[in-house]
Amino acid sequence: MNAHVESTFPLATSSWDDAEYAAIQRVVDSGRFTMGPLVKKFETDFASHFGAGFGVMVNSGSSANLLAIAAAVIDPRIDLNPGDEVLVPAVSWATTYYPLSQYGLKLRFVDIDVDTLNMDLDLAEAAITPQTKAIFAVNLLGNPNDFARLTAMAEKHGLVLIEDNCESLGARDNGTWAGTAGLMGTFSAFFSHHISTMEGGLILTDDEQIYQELISLRAHGWTRELPEHNFVHDKTGDAFDDLFRFVLPGYNVRPLEMSGAIGIEQLAKIPSLIAGRRANAAYFQRKFADLDGVRIQKETGESSWFGFSLVLEERLAGRRAEVARALAAAGIDARPIVAGNFTKNPVMRYLDAIVPDALPAADKIHVDGLFVGNHHFPVESGIDHVYDTIASIA
Repeated sequence: MNAHVESTFPLATSSWDDAEYAAIQRVVDSGRFTMGPLVKKFETDFASHFGAGFGVMVNSGSSANLLAIAAAVIDPRIDLNPGDEVLVPAVSWATTYYPLSQYGLKLRFVDIDVDTLNMDLDLAEAAITPQTKAIFAVNLLGNPNDFARLTAMAEKHGLVLIEDNCESLGARDNGTWAGTAGLMGTFSAFFSHHISTMEGGLILTDDEQIYQELISLRAHGWTRELPEHNFVHDKTGDAFDDLFRFVLPGYNVRPLEMSGAIGIEQLAKIPSLIAGRRANAAYFQRKFADLDGVRIQKETGESSWFGFSLVLEERLAGRRAEVARALAAAGIDARPIVAGNFTKNPVMRYLDAIVPDALPAADKIHVDGLFVGNHHFPVESGIDHVYDTIASIA
C-alpha cells in the first residue's frame, strides 16, 4: 500500500476568514437557525451584484437545478411539458440531467467543443427538432458560453434558455454575467466552488412570476412566503388559513440562516476572489502554452477559472491513469473533467434520452481529460509543480 502523500496542490481551499466565523456566531447567538432575514438579504444582494431582478437561495446547486426545471415546467406561460426535448451538453455534472428526467423531459445530448468544454453550438443548432423546447446550457469549469450566439439561437427557435452556472460564478461574456443570459441561472456555494456557504445554491431570474413560483416550490409548495396578491395563488386573507395553503407540488430545499449569513460575507469578497483566480489563470496559460501533449481550456469571454483542465494528446494520449498517479505521488489533487461523457454512465438506463451515434469530443474528455485546482490566492509555484510533473512524463 502506498504511503499517504500530503497534498502540495489541493483541489480546493477555504475562502473564509474571521468575518465568516463571526457571522456564524451571530446566528448561533440569535437562536434563529431556520431560513430568515439573513437569507433574504443574501438573496437580494446576490441578485443585485449580478444585475438580476430576483434571487432565491436553496440548500445546494443541485436543488437550484431542480427548482429551475420545476418552475419552467409548472409555469403556465411556458410551453415545456413532459415528452418535450431539452438540449444538454454531453459533459456535465449528474444533477444537470436528473431534474429534466424527473419532470418527464427527454434529454437530447449534444457534443461539446473540445477546446471550450462547453456545448458545441453548431451541433446544438443542428440538433434542434420540432420537439425541442429548451436548452439547458452549462458553463463548465468557469468558462462562459458565447451568450450572444446562445441567446440568438434560443430566440430564433423559440426555446427556453436556462443556465447551469454552478461552476462559473463571476464569469462574463461580452458584458453578460454567466447565470443571467436566460430565463434562469443556477449557482452553487459548495465548499469547492468560487464562494462557499458550506452547502448552498441560488437561482437568479428577472421574471417575477418565476421568482414567486421558485419561492413556493422551495418550501412545500405553500403560499406562506408570497405576498397577498401574487402570480401563483392569491391568499385568502385569513392569516391562520394562509399559513398552510399548498398550491404547487413543492419540496423542502430551504437553506439555513447560517448559510445566508456566511453568504453575505462571501459576497463582499467575490471581486477579489475572481481576480485572484484570473491572475492564476493568466500564469497557467503562459506556462502551459508550450507543453506538448496537453490541451488546455480555451477561454470564452472572461472565465472565472473554477479549475485548470488538461486534455492529454499525442504522446500522452491514453495515459491518463499514469499521469493521475504521477500527480498524486507529487501531492497534486486531480479529478476527471466533471463526469466525462455522461452518456457512458450506467444511470443512463433510467433516463429518457437521445444520444448521438458519436460524441468524439466528449469521448476524448472521458478518456484523456482531467483537471487540477485553482484558488483565490497566488499559486504560481503550484502551477509550476503541475507543469514539471507532467513534463517529466511527456
